[in-house]
Amino acid sequence: MSNKHFTVKEANKLIPLIEEELYHLKKLQSEFDHKLQHLNKVKLQMKEHVQTEVSSLFLMESELEFLEIQAQIHVTNIKNTGALLKGIDPGLVDFPSIKNNETILLCWKEGESEISYYHSETEGFAGRKPLSDDDES
Repeated sequence: MSNKHFTVKEANKLIPLIEEELYHLKKLQSEFDHKLQHLNKVKLQMKEHVQTEVSSLFLMESELEFLEIQAQIHVTNIKNTGALLKGIDPGLVDFPSIKNNETILLCWKEGESEISYYHSETEGFAGRKPLSDDDES
């Protein structure tokens, strides 16, 4: 876990950046899935022209590796903020924080305009609780 702790205000300021990174990750994931399906289809159809197909397969596999590298850059960009990426579709991000001298995770789900929930480190998304007005600092 990151050593950085966020206030609700600090975490909310990061939401536009997180949303942009998630947009790119989803786009890459979609492209990756499409190319992987195509690669698997080509592998199944391989019967003749093995040399030509092998170079074609190598190119497709290289494209998939490149997409994975691009996706890792976006994941790292989120991680470098101190936030914890928990899911891409839907986007789930936790921001370590402190409440009553306990470490909690401010919880944001894609589509929410701001952080309104938190949970303990052990509860996860299912244990989300609404933030109170006192937590907004």
